[in-house]
Amino acid sequence: MSGNFLALAQPGVQQLSPYLPGKPVDELARELNLDPANIVKLASNENPLGASPKALAAIREALTELTRYPDGNGFALKTLLADQCRVELNQVTLGNGSNDILELVARAYLAPGLNAVFSAHAFAVYPIVTQAVGAQAKVVPAKDWGHDLSAMLAAIDADTRVVFIANPNNPTGTWFDAQALDDFLQDVPAHVLVVLDEAYIEYAEGSDLPDGLDYLAAYPNLLVSRTFSKAYGLASLRVGYGLSSAIVADVLNRVRQPFNVNSLALAAACAALQDVEYLAESRRLNESGMQQLQAGFRELGLSWIPSKGNFICVDLGRVAAPVFEGLLREGVIVRPVANYGMPNHLRITIGLPAENSRFLEALTKVMARG
Repeated sequence: MSGNFLALAQPGVQQLSPYLPGKPVDELARELNLDPANIVKLASNENPLGASPKALAAIREALTELTRYPDGNGFALKTLLADQCRVELNQVTLGNGSNDILELVARAYLAPGLNAVFSAHAFAVYPIVTQAVGAQAKVVPAKDWGHDLSAMLAAIDADTRVVFIANPNNPTGTWFDAQALDDFLQDVPAHVLVVLDEAYIEYAEGSDLPDGLDYLAAYPNLLVSRTFSKAYGLASLRVGYGLSSAIVADVLNRVRQPFNVNSLALAAACAALQDVEYLAESRRLNESGMQQLQAGFRELGLSWIPSKGNFICVDLGRVAAPVFEGLLREGVIVRPVANYGMPNHLRITIGLPAENSRFLEALTKVMARG
């Protein structure tokens, strides 16, 4: 007799739903018999510029060494990151995307009987990594779609080991300022590790957002996680990193899988990190695209959540699922966020100008159908 392998899984895992990525272009083309070349994907917060030419050149050069294991310590990338981020080499942890850093934290610091605190409408990976190790997820209601840091502080108890905060937050795009972060870090108990998820920080200009790196020296219980998947345009290669005290980095490296970042990703990330022109163009394109979409929403009489990411959530004023399906039939893929407790919103990645226009035209058409 076969066993019930769902019932045999950890209780926290039983309560999870698998992470749902944005629908791939090829899958939609097959389902609706559409030409893949005419499909616009604005669902996964990818950089519409494509990868940096310098990163592509670095990948081509690294291809000849595919039979070799990657540098398990990622020395070259860690050296560049330590220099740019003003930390020591032993404060850097490399991950298979920043998701990997979040999972390392959970594996190292969470367990049954302990808990992690995070906000409603926050990144879906926080509950996944928390519940996967049998810990309790303490979800704090949001304030104006963003983090209520005061309420999150109040939710911390003697069994809390991790607090996940994102700035800006995905999927809402909301953010908090330096004063809010100062106050929060000062009041978090020393036994709690604060994971400041800055996956979209590169899209912030100047002093728009506080820089988590400025707080590392003062707060040994702070870890800043970042990624090359967004502004650096390397989503498919899965490379991210965590910056923390040397002690926390040492703990994470004890549970990190050997060779968790592949050679092509290491080479591309090193090149992308040094391509300042590419990063500047990514920011410029994102800012102009954000204005383009906001103008389109304004013409349609729709409201949206102000965002500091490379995406924006629009409020359709009604359940968004039928509009999402209608957009798919028009060959436009965006992201429904009902699974984040936002059934009336769609999240749209900022694309190229023509892609943004195509989305707005399709949205106008679908909304007019009622």
